[in-house]
Amino acid sequence: MPVPAANFANRTLFHSDNLPILQGMNSETVDLIATDPPFNKGKDFHATPESLAAGARFQDRWSWDADVHEEWTDAIQDDYPKVWRVIQSARHSYGDDMGAFLCFMGVRIMEMHRVLKPTGSIYLHCDPTASHYLKTMTDAVFGIENYRNEIVWRRTRGRSDAKRFGRVHDIIFYYTKSGEFTWNAQYRDHDQAYVERSYRNVDEIGRWRADQLTARGQSSGESGKAWRGVDPSDRGNHWRTPTKGGMNDFIIERNLIPGWPDDYPSVHRRLDALDAAGLIHWPQKKGGMPSLKRYLASAKGNSVESVIDHLKRLEANSKEKVGYPTQKPLSLYSLFIAASSNPGDMVLDPFCGCATTPIAAERLGRQWVGIDLWEGAADIVKRRLADEGLITDEPTEHLITFGDLTFSTEPPIRTDDGESAAPNLRARWRIQRPTERWQKLTRREIVERLVRAQGTVGGVICGGCGRILEREFMQLDHIHPRAEGGANDISNRILLCAPCNGRKSADLTLRGLTRQNRRVGWTQDADRAKLAQDSARREAERTREELGV
Repeated sequence: MPVPAANFANRTLFHSDNLPILQGMNSETVDLIATDPPFNKGKDFHATPESLAAGARFQDRWSWDADVHEEWTDAIQDDYPKVWRVIQSARHSYGDDMGAFLCFMGVRIMEMHRVLKPTGSIYLHCDPTASHYLKTMTDAVFGIENYRNEIVWRRTRGRSDAKRFGRVHDIIFYYTKSGEFTWNAQYRDHDQAYVERSYRNVDEIGRWRADQLTARGQSSGESGKAWRGVDPSDRGNHWRTPTKGGMNDFIIERNLIPGWPDDYPSVHRRLDALDAAGLIHWPQKKGGMPSLKRYLASAKGNSVESVIDHLKRLEANSKEKVGYPTQKPLSLYSLFIAASSNPGDMVLDPFCGCATTPIAAERLGRQWVGIDLWEGAADIVKRRLADEGLITDEPTEHLITFGDLTFSTEPPIRTDDGESAAPNLRARWRIQRPTERWQKLTRREIVERLVRAQGTVGGVICGGCGRILEREFMQLDHIHPRAEGGANDISNRILLCAPCNGRKSADLTLRGLTRQNRRVGWTQDADRAKLAQDSARREAERTREELGV
C-alpha cells in the first residue's frame, strides 16, 4: 500500500478546535506528536498582562452535561469500546468531571493515533491530577505493548506544600504506534564534579583521562604479543584499540590519525599510530602498562533517563517566557523531538498555544504543524521564530520568511479516501459521512428503535444468544465489524447482551458470533435470536422508508 501523502503544508498553524483539524488530516502522515493538553486542574488559566501572550486564556474545568458531545461518545463506543469502559470507570471512581475530560481527550487521542505513521511516537504531557486515568485510556488506544515510558520532569525546585510532600513534577507518557519506531539515544553532560575528578589531565587537545588499552583474556594472535617491550599476556590480557564507539568517532572527526582505522589493519600498527599521534600515555614507572588518552570531548555523556531533572527550568525573566502560566521550556520538547524523529520528519502539536513544539522542531530541522484555539497563537509563532533568529522579512539561503508560514481556520480536506489504521494496524475503511436522514440517527435514537424491534414480554431479546434481558443489560454493536468496512448506521446495528458483545468484540460478524456461541454452548434459543435479528433488519427498513431513502 502506498504511503499516504500529507494534505497540509509544512509550517502550518491552524486556528481552530483541534478535533475537526485532526479529523481532516490524512492518515499516517505525522512522524511525531509532542503536546501539552489541558490537565483537568479545575481552574482557569490566564496569561500575564503586558506579556507576549496577553489575552490568552483557557478553562480547565469539565462538566459531563455541558462539555460532552453525543458524537464523541458515539465515536468512542463504536471504535474504541475499551476507552468507553475507562471513561465510565473514571466517572464512578473520580467523578463526572474526570469522565468529561477523558471524553474530550479520548476522541482526540483516537485521531492522533490515526494520523501517526506506523513508525511514529507520541509524548503526552500531563500532571498527577489525571495522569493515571489518562494513561489507562491511552493504553486502550495505543495498546499496552506500545507503552514505552512514564517520564517524570522536575518542573520546579524548593516547593513546600502544606501537609504533603512538595509537588514539583509533571508526567509525560511516551507511546509508539508499533514495535518499529524511530529512536535516537539522548545524552546529558557529565556532572562537573565528575569531570574535574576523572578528567584531571589536560593537553593541547583537551581534558583526558587514562583508559585501558587492554582487555581481559589471552590471545594467540598479534593482540596477545608484546609491543614496545610490554607483553599484555603477562597479566592475562590482550591489546585492544578503539575501532568503534566514542573515541573512535573522535579520532575520525578530528582527523587526529588520517585513514583511521581502515588504513591500520593490525593491532600493532594501530598502537603505533596512536602513539605517534600522542594519544597514548606512558607511565613514568619503568615496565608500567601504557594507557589510552580518552578525551572528555569523545564521551557522549550519561544517557538521559526517565527522571528528567537536569534541564534548566523556565525562569520569569527567561528570553523564552511569553507570559503563559503552563508554558514548557524549549529544552524539554527539543529532547523529545531529537529522540523520536529525524531531520525532515513531520512533528505535530494539537495544543500548541505557546508554540514550544513548533519552535523546537524548526530549530532541529524538522517539519511541523500546530493547532490551537487561541487566535493569538499565530503572533506567538512569528514572534518566537524571530526571537530565535529563524525567520526574516527577506528570502535567504538558511532562514525562512513570513511567506513560508501558513495560517488557516479551515480543516484540511482528506485525500486518502477516508483510509485509517485500526489499533492492530490492519487497514480500516471508514464509511463516508452519511447524507441521508435515516443514516444520521444518533446512537440513542438507534437504541430506542432497536429496543422497540427486539422487545418482547419481559425485556429485550439478545440477537446473539436469544436470552431475554432487561433493557439496561443490552449493548449496541455492529452486525458487520467497522474494522472490515461495516456501516455505522441502523442498517448495520443489533442489540446484544454483554457476554455476546464481549465475545464478538471488534472482529467477528454477527454470523461468526452465532457460530461461536453454538461452539461454546452459550446459545439459549437460536430461533429467538434469529427472530431478534430479523426484527432489527425490518426496523432498519422501516426507518429508511419513514425518513426517506
